Amino acid sequence: MSRRVSLPGADELFRNTATLSAVPSSRENTEEITQTPAAAVTAKNSVRQTPRRRVNAFDRAPSGREKHDEKITVYLSPDELYDLDQARLALRGDLGLAVDRGRIVRESLSIIIADLEAKGDQSIIARRLRGR
Repeated sequence: MSRRVSLPGADELFRNTATLSAVPSSRENTEEITQTPAAAVTAKNSVRQTPRRRVNAFDRAPSGREKHDEKITVYLSPDELYDLDQARLALRGDLGLAVDRGRIVRESLSIIIADLEAKGDQSIIARRLRGR
């Protein structure tokens, strides 16, 4: 008796798992065509359990997913990392914005730099770094 483990081949791992029952029959297609528009709307509404979010101009902004060639390493305390993750979860849960921590940091930097350029000595970053 061999102690060698028998593993499935590539054919078994990557086989098509769709069954024929997943393909609608011609009878189902004709039933779908003969439905009244009101019945089709009712069928569609019964599938969605959560209300659809309204899309506003802010949601149409670019996703921020782009290749970044430069990199820095920032060390955070456990509390700062926790706050960053809480902000990410709040943006996702309360506002429906699925962003990663890097995007939050990049957007925060652009806000702070714009404030520094506009207000100079009275910017929030200058006041915080001075300790006021």
